[in-house]
Amino acid sequence: MKPFKSRALEYLDAAVHHGSLRRAAAQLGVNPSALSRQLRALEEELGTPLLVRTSRVALTPAGELVLQHYRDQRAAERATLSRLQALQNLERGEVRIAVGEGFIADLISAPLQNFLATYPGLEIEVSMAGLTEAIMLVKEDAVDLALLYAPPDDPHLVSHIDRRQPLDLIMPAEHPLARSPTPLPLADIADHPLALIDGHTGMGQLVDMALYAAHLSYRPRMKTNSVSVLKNFVRSGLGVTFMPELTVLEEIHEGSIVAREVDASVLRDARARIVTQAERPLTIAAQAFIKHLRRSMRFFSADAPRVLDTQTLP
Repeated sequence: MKPFKSRALEYLDAAVHHGSLRRAAAQLGVNPSALSRQLRALEEELGTPLLVRTSRVALTPAGELVLQHYRDQRAAERATLSRLQALQNLERGEVRIAVGEGFIADLISAPLQNFLATYPGLEIEVSMAGLTEAIMLVKEDAVDLALLYAPPDDPHLVSHIDRRQPLDLIMPAEHPLARSPTPLPLADIADHPLALIDGHTGMGQLVDMALYAAHLSYRPRMKTNSVSVLKNFVRSGLGVTFMPELTVLEEIHEGSIVAREVDASVLRDARARIVTQAERPLTIAAQAFIKHLRRSMRFFSADAPRVLDTQTLP
């Protein structure tokens, strides 16, 4: 059997990632018919179909095997190139990350700038993604690592940093719930105007899990997919929402927003993690980036301030 044609394997990977041959062709800048011919030729050469061509293309068992080989090969090549670059003191290289909107302010404020200043030859590719999409990007080898909030346990992912970052209720400083000295019951929150983020995010999934466990449901005043919109909803005095303390730390310090613990274990135990795909070698640049984030990002250098305060109490 002849060696696989790398171009055809690239097309196969793109077709699966984008869900259709036409979208894959548009992303790669090639003619859809040319892409389709390459894939047909690969299937004829191997003597087996690789794709199920329906409204959204899917892999056959043979296709899964071939695509896994291609992705493993790419990861091994990047790791080898990375080690060669390490011999040049990280003068060249790339780190591809997926990150949720809630981490962006913490990442951009100083950690990313300092890393690029330390390694001027490295390039960073940042993809904004919700929790579900970010996990998919890691598994598809489209990114080297992902910064995740409240991810589910997954045997295909390895966690390099794991910090406790509870999901609190945030509200304007003058809000009636701000005076509560004890954790807030989920049922009490339903009596106040509320904004919720959608279920593709870790925050949204956590709230859904907490409500399900408590046999409750909320009718939010507003739903959004934007952390920034949530924050402005509260800052404008329109109501309350769920958010980690660190996301609004500046507003807490200036006195415009208050964060209160919620009486729900699934929210109290929420984690922030940096993950990569299990059994895939990390590039030297990715290793250096994770090490840098462990030292410099508030979300990953320590647990949430409230958690640390509780741990230091006598």
